[in-house]
Amino acid sequence: MAASDRMVLGPLVGSIDQGTSSSRFLVFNAKTAELLSHHQVEIQQKFPKEGWVEQDPKEILRSVHECVERTCEKLQQLNIDITNIKAIGVSNQRETTVVWDKTTGEPLYNAIVWLDLRTQSTVERLLKRIPGNNKSFFKFRTGLPLSTYFSAVKLRWLLDNVEEIRQAVDDGRAMFGTIDSWLIWCLTGGKNGGVHCTDVTNASRTMLFNIHSLDWDPELCQFFDIPMDILPKVRSSSEIYGLMKSGALTGVPISGCLGDQSAALVGQMCFQDGQAKNTYGTGCFLLCNTGQKSVFSDHGLLTTIAYKLGRDKPVCYALEGSVAIAGAVVRWLRDNLGIVKTSQEIEKLAAEAGTSYGCYFVPAFSGLYAPYWEPSARGIICGLTQFTNKNHIAFAALEAVCFQTREILDAMNKDCGIPLSQLQVDGGMTNNKVLMQLQSDILCIPVVKPSMPETTALGAAMAAGAAEGVGIWSLNPGDLTAVTCERFEPQINPEESEYRYARWKKAVMKSMGWETSEAPSNGDTSIFCSLPLGFFIMSSMIMLIGAKYVSGTDK
Repeated sequence: MAASDRMVLGPLVGSIDQGTSSSRFLVFNAKTAELLSHHQVEIQQKFPKEGWVEQDPKEILRSVHECVERTCEKLQQLNIDITNIKAIGVSNQRETTVVWDKTTGEPLYNAIVWLDLRTQSTVERLLKRIPGNNKSFFKFRTGLPLSTYFSAVKLRWLLDNVEEIRQAVDDGRAMFGTIDSWLIWCLTGGKNGGVHCTDVTNASRTMLFNIHSLDWDPELCQFFDIPMDILPKVRSSSEIYGLMKSGALTGVPISGCLGDQSAALVGQMCFQDGQAKNTYGTGCFLLCNTGQKSVFSDHGLLTTIAYKLGRDKPVCYALEGSVAIAGAVVRWLRDNLGIVKTSQEIEKLAAEAGTSYGCYFVPAFSGLYAPYWEPSARGIICGLTQFTNKNHIAFAALEAVCFQTREILDAMNKDCGIPLSQLQVDGGMTNNKVLMQLQSDILCIPVVKPSMPETTALGAAMAAGAAEGVGIWSLNPGDLTAVTCERFEPQINPEESEYRYARWKKAVMKSMGWETSEAPSNGDTSIFCSLPLGFFIMSSMIMLIGAKYVSGTDK
């Protein structure tokens, strides 16, 4: 590429996209929104106990550094000048909780991931302090039900169970943050003057944040017994937070920050009331922009902050339907069952089957999120016959993602009053054409996928490029680049869709009530912990041995 061509590219914006499964760094042309280069590193998830999900904050940070450096190397190989990168945005997995020591810069415990269920007993204990055990008691202040999902209960668990964290809080050394806070603090200097901040979208997922006053709520902090001095400063989603202090992009401002689902809403350019998008990642998240008005759901949806694109700009809200397990079910089939070697093989298996053959899969590995908010649910596969094979299970897994989306879309339509005429989609799973066609069939409406599916990273880049003091990305509707899309139309009749959906709902009911937070007192789950059953089995074995001895057939 000639020097004159490099000049034509104009200003560039980088985007850190730190998700549950991987970290990525992507670079966009600020004038055309064209993706120029990127690099991705998969992140390890740790499962130390049943229901526990953790990640290493230092591994996350290293993966981000690696992605930035590798992407810059790729740009230089393309003869693109990396000094044209004028800003960096951050989008991140939300709710995942980190506590670190500000004097050493070291995490004090692994990050507790949003999917983690260890806090169920904490939730139940907190519920006893609420009138009527009402898990929606704080809904009109936070937009959220009391659940294992959100950061406040994870932080409460850490304070209750990790001595190093309690001591660091007492000594004034502890800092709390979601992944965005941890990354921004580290990238802007860490223990040497790093900026401890978060944005309104991430703060709104902690259950400590008042979504109307746009600040930490002292009464909520008192209820959860969280010291307010460990919380990050809350900023808008689009402003300069600090400068990169190391690596190839030293000196470049970090000027955009959005939780991943808000970033996808911005990247899909859903700036008008009633515009919605569905992101298929580790989980599945349907967001509908409700403008400057916070709308509260009667059907199990969350009220959350969509974005605040500047210090002096208005805050916009969204209704959100959250599904815990989407892409994670494919990873489970790959890593736990070994049905496939790569995630891409699922599409091939499902296509070969063409049907689940009456098999239904409810992947409630972390309970059920919207619209049920039922932590006692666990995953089930039902409707199995001797004919069922791995292809049918692969198809049922993809169908499960679509059925879950149908449930939250139905709730969204009821709350908004105006049914969506089509569904805008994004996220890694949208590359699966079988999934996208299934989704259209099950919703009975068209599914529209942008040709450039990296809308989460794009949203963070747009926020960074538009920030005051950067000003290289216009968010005026007339200046936004038109997006080309792939469209999937329903190919089955509505009656068949309704029949399959009804069967799915029947399976969901059977998944509930499997788990409680109360374990057996001695932890013994053996069948012999039941004395009558143990006596019956032992006596039966003795009789069987005796019978063989008497008959002379014991060989």
